Amino acid sequence: MRSSNPVFARSEEFNRATTPYSDPSQWTIDLNGDAGSATPQAPARTDRMTVDSVVEKTGITLGLVALAAAVTWFLTPSLDTPGALGVTMTLAMGGAIVGFVLAMVNSFKKVISPALVLAYAAVEGVFVGGFSKAIAGMFAEGSPGIVFQAVLATIIAFAATLGAYKFFNIQVTEKFRKVVTISVFAFVGVIIVNFILSFTPLVNEGGLRGFGMLGLLVSAVAVVLAVFMLILDFDYVEKGVAAGLPQRESWRAAFGLTVTLIWLYIEILRILAIFANND
Repeated sequence: MRSSNPVFARSEEFNRATTPYSDPSQWTIDLNGDAGSATPQAPARTDRMTVDSVVEKTGITLGLVALAAAVTWFLTPSLDTPGALGVTMTLAMGGAIVGFVLAMVNSFKKVISPALVLAYAAVEGVFVGGFSKAIAGMFAEGSPGIVFQAVLATIIAFAATLGAYKFFNIQVTEKFRKVVTISVFAFVGVIIVNFILSFTPLVNEGGLRGFGMLGLLVSAVAVVLAVFMLILDFDYVEKGVAAGLPQRESWRAAFGLTVTLIWLYIEILRILAIFANND
């Protein structure tokens, strides 16, 4: 099993070089017990990653994101103040850039660092808070209602995806994994090109990331990809628990899920903003 989430995919590459039992492609599951073994045989561990440990670490990271977002929302100036929107968007952009750097660092580290994962969560919280407030100010007359709707929709999407994964016993195939991986990297590549071109006369009003019908279509595609990513993340966690990965890897799983959920939230917020803009 391999994950399309770049966070998990990179960790698999490093783990293959550092531990004989952490290559997911070599994991085997003991159907007679509650944990798996690996090839070669993994040593017995008492500090294995569990579903509870992943839920706990994910709760901590998402809680920090929410806290940092709330602090950013309330400490930034009211959007009816001259220049406040520019300040808020600048703060959000700064959080996004620093968050991206920390995401790359966390993704490429051989041994996951809980401190860096928490730093990423805090910085992304600044981005989420600033971006959410700016969107609310531009498309919802400063009302946080659109943000609440986006949060609620993200929770529902997460719960529905998890429920479908468990209820329908979704099996992640290698073909599905490859298709999602290629699609995600292609999407990211196109968005990066669009971002660069947005600083030139070739792209007007944000291009693919604008708040028109084209932007709506792009965000809808992104939501679908994010849901597929969640399915692959669930599969990674399930098989990682069965294979008896070290408990420290719970932080990597939490980091990957946090990245996906933030992406899902941002795209849903953009969709709601586009609908509000067209009313």
